[in-house]
Amino acid sequence: MTATRCTDPRVPPREACVVRELIDRWATVQPEQIYAIFEDGSQWSYAELRHQVTGVAAALHARGIRQGDHVAVWLFGGAEGILSFFAINYLGAVFVPFNTAYKGRLLAHVLANSDARLLIAHGDLVERLEEVDTALLEKVVHTGEAAATISLPCEPFANLAAEVAQPPELERPIEPWDTQSIIYTSGTTGPSKGVLSSYLHLYTNAGPETWHFISGDDRFLINMPLFHIGGMGIIFVMLARGGSISVMQNFSTDRFWPFVRETDTSAAFLLGVMATFLLKQPPSAGDRDHKLRRAFMVPFTEAALDMHERFGIDVYTIFNMTEISSPIVSEPNPSRRGTCGKVRAGVEVRLVDEHDCEVPLGEVGEMLVRTDRPWGMNHGYYKNPEATAEAWRNGWFHTGDCFRMDEEGFFYFVDRRKDAIRRRGENISSFEVEAEVVSYPAVREAAAYGVPSEMGEDDVMVAVAKVDNMELDAETLLHFLAEKMPYFMVPRYIRLLPELPKTPSAKVQKHLLRAEGITSDTWDREAHGISLRRDKL
Repeated sequence: MTATRCTDPRVPPREACVVRELIDRWATVQPEQIYAIFEDGSQWSYAELRHQVTGVAAALHARGIRQGDHVAVWLFGGAEGILSFFAINYLGAVFVPFNTAYKGRLLAHVLANSDARLLIAHGDLVERLEEVDTALLEKVVHTGEAAATISLPCEPFANLAAEVAQPPELERPIEPWDTQSIIYTSGTTGPSKGVLSSYLHLYTNAGPETWHFISGDDRFLINMPLFHIGGMGIIFVMLARGGSISVMQNFSTDRFWPFVRETDTSAAFLLGVMATFLLKQPPSAGDRDHKLRRAFMVPFTEAALDMHERFGIDVYTIFNMTEISSPIVSEPNPSRRGTCGKVRAGVEVRLVDEHDCEVPLGEVGEMLVRTDRPWGMNHGYYKNPEATAEAWRNGWFHTGDCFRMDEEGFFYFVDRRKDAIRRRGENISSFEVEAEVVSYPAVREAAAYGVPSEMGEDDVMVAVAKVDNMELDAETLLHFLAEKMPYFMVPRYIRLLPELPKTPSAKVQKHLLRAEGITSDTWDREAHGISLRRDKL
């Protein structure tokens, strides 16, 4: 079936941004080119990718999935996750990934919100379905062996992969503005919201114009979960470029460089804590013996320049979130500490106060964003009109993140609006506190947050996890920080933990730490008689 072509020059054609069209196109143009390499050494060419995807798509169609239907995917990633992602979209259905940490009330919420009738789940997760209402689900497809028997009809994913029929023709062409996915926010502070994303949104997020320094010649490391925009988004945009991916099930400090070398990986996305782990490994003569040439690091800290110097990688940074499309992108190895870069072409950005009024240059404000390209960002939260209206009020998307901009147009992240700390009249960025704490050699990761003070407002507290095989003492850390930070930012409370609570997408769950407050294992400098003067202890 044919349809009228969009003539807006800002909207790429279907064959440039729609999953079905991309898979068919590259399988014809470059069938032998590698698309994916996996940890077990297996590979998919573009021809093999199409063969596998169309087979699973046909199997899903035989089980009742039609264009526009929602299909939930509850997998960690890997080959089965990618096949599910692409096969669902090949049918013009909507890909709905779930966080693999969900259970109980959160799982029940996303199951009900998603309107999915079919769930593709990891076998080890299936037993969690026994605890929740699954009334909307009609079938579960599981990878491996299911760890529990449930009342719903179940069958192994291998059944889908074994079928080789071709999927039927679509009722209509899949358009760039059709809903491609519903991606649930991390849910660190409340019920997850389902972000509605079109093919154009996913394409714009890291496409050829946005990340112009990544090309079809690159092989991008996938080490983020499928339900995270840093995982599924890069899987998609490398398909859009006709490039390739190397798939690492989970980030591993020990396996990172061997895997990069084995797969000839040339690009990677690193959360700041991942870079910290890599840098705290002992230096090696083989530190530059690899083909990794560029990496994104979020957030951008002093560790980024250390990565550049030690490993010979060009390091970039961005500001992004599930709902938007990389509005702020840096040049390689930016010299300004803490910058996220500048506004990219095709985006408008404002920094505003609580009334959406512009703040003066250099002052801190919430970032609002909109794009020139139609459908270049999210188009709301699924079945949540109140949250959609709140986020998109006054015609701009409200990120909830606070920034400042300098005279040259560089943006600097200050804090999540809800995470800002106010101590005795001073506004304190938890991000900046964490950056200083993590610079201490024995600190692996840190979270800074405010706790109520008997003086009113907040006192600064940090929760810290140490590097394995290194000693960490709260008072020694305090003295280190007092030499590096303004007196009002130096934490009063330090809590040493084996691990910080995180979602599987590696976001620290500060709300859990904040809710626990000042625990019995918290070190208090005032209780130890240590008072701060303005510039030193």
